[in-house]
Amino acid sequence: MFFQSFTRNNNLESMEENGVTTPSDIYEKLGAFYLGKEYDLDGRQRSEEYVLYDSKDLVTHAVVVGMTGSGKTGLGVGLIEEAAIDRIPVIVIDPKGDLSNLLLNFPNLTPDEFRPWINDDDARRQGLTPDEFAARQADLWKNGLEDWGQSGDRIRKLRDSAEFNIYTPGSDAGLPISILSSFAAPPKEVMQDGDLLRDRISTTATSILGLLGVDADPLRSREHILLTSILDDAWKKGQDLDLAAIIRLVQSPPFSQVGVMDLESFFPSKDRFELSMTLNNLLAAPGFSTWLSGEPLDMDRMMHSPSGKPRVSIFSISHLSDSERMFFVSLLLNQTLGWMRSRPGTTSLRAMLYIDEIFGYMPPVSEPPSKKPLLTLLKQARAFGLGLVLSTQNPVDLDYKGLSNTGTWFLGRLQTERDKNRVLDGLEGASAESGGKFDRSAMSEVLSNVGKRVFLMHNVHENGPVVFETRWALSYLAGPMTRNQIKRLMDDKKASPEFDTDLHDKVESQVQVDDSPWSQDAPVLPKEITQVYLPPRMALKGNLVYQPKLLAAARVHFVDSRRGLAADEELVLLSGGADSLTGIDWNDAQILKLHEEDIEQTGWDDAGFADVGQELGNAKTIDNGKKTWTTFCIELGDTTCSSAKIWANTRNRANRNVIFGFGWQNELAKNAIWRSKNCVASTNPKFARLKIECAERNRKWNVNDKKPAALKCNLPFRLAPRFCPRSSAAKS
Repeated sequence: MFFQSFTRNNNLESMEENGVTTPSDIYEKLGAFYLGKEYDLDGRQRSEEYVLYDSKDLVTHAVVVGMTGSGKTGLGVGLIEEAAIDRIPVIVIDPKGDLSNLLLNFPNLTPDEFRPWINDDDARRQGLTPDEFAARQADLWKNGLEDWGQSGDRIRKLRDSAEFNIYTPGSDAGLPISILSSFAAPPKEVMQDGDLLRDRISTTATSILGLLGVDADPLRSREHILLTSILDDAWKKGQDLDLAAIIRLVQSPPFSQVGVMDLESFFPSKDRFELSMTLNNLLAAPGFSTWLSGEPLDMDRMMHSPSGKPRVSIFSISHLSDSERMFFVSLLLNQTLGWMRSRPGTTSLRAMLYIDEIFGYMPPVSEPPSKKPLLTLLKQARAFGLGLVLSTQNPVDLDYKGLSNTGTWFLGRLQTERDKNRVLDGLEGASAESGGKFDRSAMSEVLSNVGKRVFLMHNVHENGPVVFETRWALSYLAGPMTRNQIKRLMDDKKASPEFDTDLHDKVESQVQVDDSPWSQDAPVLPKEITQVYLPPRMALKGNLVYQPKLLAAARVHFVDSRRGLAADEELVLLSGGADSLTGIDWNDAQILKLHEEDIEQTGWDDAGFADVGQELGNAKTIDNGKKTWTTFCIELGDTTCSSAKIWANTRNRANRNVIFGFGWQNELAKNAIWRSKNCVASTNPKFARLKIECAERNRKWNVNDKKPAALKCNLPFRLAPRFCPRSSAAKS
């Protein structure tokens, strides 16, 4: 920390005697944050001693504590402004909406600049028109800046030094942010640190369950254990996940054992399906799509523009519910940890993370998902040049043991004696941790006398505490921003090509070929329905989109005892869908040249999926289809099927047949015999594989080797009219 002063009258002569021509010559130094001037508590006035905070001291982090109205927001805005002027990127978590004021910087200090952002109610209370009130605010800011040796030129420098953005997760008021990358496999630096990886997996699982309203105990909750097992398995394989993939894996985990117990005993499929449906309801909820669109939550992008300009990225979360706030803050902290571990070490301040209200994110007893990454950052971030500033007006409900690594404490006016004692306990612990001296009674007396915008700064890197008054903020402090105000500020940014990054829509546009609705995520189906796939019949060009249809397969044994002919044939029928009233009509099914061994259990990577629809995605519909297939087989003649299956078929955009399915096996009567009627066989290509055994001659005939009218074929009577078109010479 640096101290330098003019005379109290601040006259030009005394400044020149010290080799200083303007106040900015004193405070505008790289690595020095201009926080304010020293304050005399006895005389109740500020001195001309400038308080310049050494930015490298911030790598040991800072805590700002003060009641509402103490000037806490002004101090925080000042710290962020100083970092931005020094071209240090800042990540801001803004639960109340106050720090969005950082974008209200008006270098010309004219009433017209202030007019759109004033509060009309404030103008009415003072008996002024909005224009008159805007003029007064402009004069107030101009005079306030001059009183602290600042001007519009410094505001202009602030705007030129950094880019300011407001992100609104779960809303399109500001810049939208996509959480998809938050479930991607962590960087190798995290993967190689076992403790850090376990914490990240546990925090991510707790965050997801918290969004569902599940208060999960990591050791007792089977939901938490299942999710952590899924994340651990996927990330160790290098697989990136999203919520849709997690839903599928909950339903069909890639492992059969959890600990020493088999999966079904630990978490039955019925219960897993209920969990997957709860997650799916979250994903399908109106408005949740805004969580999946926008810029990816990439910390490099949050800290620097593509041109390399430092960014002050403000995450405004005042519009979110408590569970949604915890969910997002936990994801953001995890992303910050991953970014931090990928940087080389440094002793200088590389970036700042500012949390405007830490209450609820690091309580002394409970373990919300935000607490572990916060504690890890407080312990490790200093080695990577990341400084944390944690602000609160609720000093009681804080884990002061976790704050023992904090090097700087900014203490403002406190509301109760209990608040003061709690803060002094924490400060005493931090002093003991650093090996410094601590005079509790002197500190207590100081805290009892501080007023608005006056703070006690205790910095372990300095010899003693300092009482100072905060400087005038460069940004106009208009109060919490409304949704419409944030939208007005960010509309121009949204229109720029750099931020035209609706990730969800862009991913779809790269795959979609026609106007049919589809998704990159496989559908979540009831547990009774198993999905299977078939590869394309020809090489594919472009992307693949699976479309759902039903597939029925049976192995048929044909017998004609009079002629001594017998044959086995796999019969595969493809149905386009199901009618809600009449069910599935297998008479209209399509014939496929398909063997059972062609069926695969997994589809192609990066394939899309068409909408299953209400009927096909219903387990009852599939069960009815199973019954109608059985009935259809029996009605072919006085027979039954030896086996039957139902799947679903899909195709890609180019109409190349590809199959995935909702499948089961239905074991029917064994060794069944199909009776048949005679018809003239056709060289129908659908039956190119049909081979008829001639038991008497012990040889095989291929229907394509015979003339259509010369060979008798044995097929079920109901199929004959479709698969063996009759000629005029043939009679049934």
